[in-house]
Amino acid sequence: MFQLVQPASFEQTIKKSRFIAHALAIAEEEEAKEAITRLRDEAASHNCWAWRLGSAYRFSDAGEPSGTAGKPILAAIDGQQMDRVLVVVIRWFGGILLGSGGLVRAYGGTAAACLREASKIEVRPTVEAKVSLNFADLARVKARLQAFENVTISAEIFRDRGADLVLRLPEEAMESVARLVRDLTSGRADLSSN
Repeated sequence: MFQLVQPASFEQTIKKSRFIAHALAIAEEEEAKEAITRLRDEAASHNCWAWRLGSAYRFSDAGEPSGTAGKPILAAIDGQQMDRVLVVVIRWFGGILLGSGGLVRAYGGTAAACLREASKIEVRPTVEAKVSLNFADLARVKARLQAFENVTISAEIFRDRGADLVLRLPEEAMESVARLVRDLTSGRADLSSN
């Protein structure tokens, strides 16, 4: 999945109708609603939009024929593998009817072009895991964990005979990190997901 680094815009004219797409990173539904209100242009013919936050999504055709604007914008978001994003496509009618297929291509194409040109980063799913270590193993395990990309120690809780490490790591690294911990401690410690 990818997320936007910064807001993006894209404009094009299709058969005299002007389309402008605005893409924004969002963290929650309320933020999406506020951005839709802020980006809305009352002088425009239509202010159509779609957003995705994980498995949650919403879209609106904003007066265009059903299924010709919001769904194509959402399809562009999904086609670009984007998450935590809102795309608003504003249309000023140019006097030439585009038909249902033309509207789908115009809204979906404008949204897709905006997202293609946007600055984005890949986001990998992460998990939280815990390992309990004796003092004899602690320094060695911590040193070797630093060799793993994107593995961070988010907490270190000391006990009488050692410490519990709380790790944040990419989901796909879980098995290899668990194997490393078992090998370094000769099986005395094991990684468990929280």
